[in-house]
Amino acid sequence: RSGKLTPSQVAKNIIATLEDCDKSTPPLRAIVQWDKEQIMLMAEASTARYRNKCTLSYLDGIPVCLKEEFKVVPYHHRAGTVYLGTEPETEDATVAKKLREAGAVIIGVSNMHELGTGTTGCNPNRCHKIPRNPYKPNHFTGGSSSGSAAAVAAGLCPVAIGTDGGGSVRIPASFCGVVGLKGTFGRISSHGSLPLSYSTVSVGPICTSVADAAIVYSILAGPDPLYPYGLKQPKASLSDMCAPDLKGLKLGVDWTFFKACDAEVLSICEKAVEHLQSLGASVVEVSLPEVEEVRVAHVICILSEMRDFLQPDFNKHFQDMNLDTRANLALASQFTALDYITANRQRTRTMRFLQEIFTTVNCILTPAVACTAPRIYESDHLTGSSDFSFTARSMRFMQLGNFTGIPGLVVPIGYSSAGLPISFQVMAKWWDEAVLLRIGMKLEQFRSHTKKPSIYYDILA
Repeated sequence: RSGKLTPSQVAKNIIATLEDCDKSTPPLRAIVQWDKEQIMLMAEASTARYRNKCTLSYLDGIPVCLKEEFKVVPYHHRAGTVYLGTEPETEDATVAKKLREAGAVIIGVSNMHELGTGTTGCNPNRCHKIPRNPYKPNHFTGGSSSGSAAAVAAGLCPVAIGTDGGGSVRIPASFCGVVGLKGTFGRISSHGSLPLSYSTVSVGPICTSVADAAIVYSILAGPDPLYPYGLKQPKASLSDMCAPDLKGLKLGVDWTFFKACDAEVLSICEKAVEHLQSLGASVVEVSLPEVEEVRVAHVICILSEMRDFLQPDFNKHFQDMNLDTRANLALASQFTALDYITANRQRTRTMRFLQEIFTTVNCILTPAVACTAPRIYESDHLTGSSDFSFTARSMRFMQLGNFTGIPGLVVPIGYSSAGLPISFQVMAKWWDEAVLLRIGMKLEQFRSHTKKPSIYYDILA
């Protein structure tokens, strides 16, 4: 607004950075498709709007990227594969359209775990390669919205859009030390993204701060006539987000569940709970029933739905898929219709339990991920990475939100002794993202300092 800097100048810096970050050793591989002319067109239009004092929204001129799972004109809609999106896209996903209408500058589409089938972000195929964690380039970013989190953490853009079916926004945001919001199921339209799992996937922003996540959420949330699941939603609000304290809020903790994480993660997460208490919130012990049943039922639901959608691909493009994608889809083919029906009965039970819990508390607190980002090994570049025990650990605190559709927010709260980010998660009842953002703002104050990642670009310089 002051005119000291224009969106066009920032765009030029980003283009120079995009050229540089894939020549570096190792290459960052956050943004996998971008177009200089497209970026400059959007930036110049925004610069003119600032000059004429007629900006479209708070996002006008702000650089953003979208996960390759979304259709974004004129890029290829590959969803992390080598065989999809053979032609450039001619139609935008709803979120891409809303971002354009808000004046945002789309800097490209970001890397992702192939077809969203994993939580490391490891994608060795020729179009993608492994995105690097800006804090430690020899560690994974987390997945499946891997490039989105890496792009935000490395400073390429303050906003990225991901999808989350089993932690795919929140896990990479946690591993890369940035904020990730998974909206309530249906809150943000996923029309125009690959419908991999129609009952577990929510869309959400990955941002540098909770305030930024709130701005993006307020612009993207709302019913979309092209997306049936969110049509009856209540109006999105940011009420009390900037309240001076947390008085009157009841925070639910199931301590047995909460403590199922690495010692370093637990130690800092327990201190974060004390910090929230010091701001006037009360901590209430709750019991999350049937946690193991939820874990199994979520896996059955998400993999069965993916297998159903990808059946033609599995038959026709089996040789083109990464090994871990084949393994996951092969595992999925072992589930029966009876398994899927039983899993959905479990979903109904779990949603009823949560309805009861949310009559006594405003939210549920957990660590974000039970561990920090794992190392990348040489073999991962050739064959990919498949470690079911790591997948289960990384999703431990994520699955409840995907399985029942409740919203979740992850906020970085500190670092391990090795310098890797550690994050905290808050979940709330359906459609109550406002309370997450209110608590998230206070969690940010708990983090005494923010370490600069070892890969970082200052696009305002």
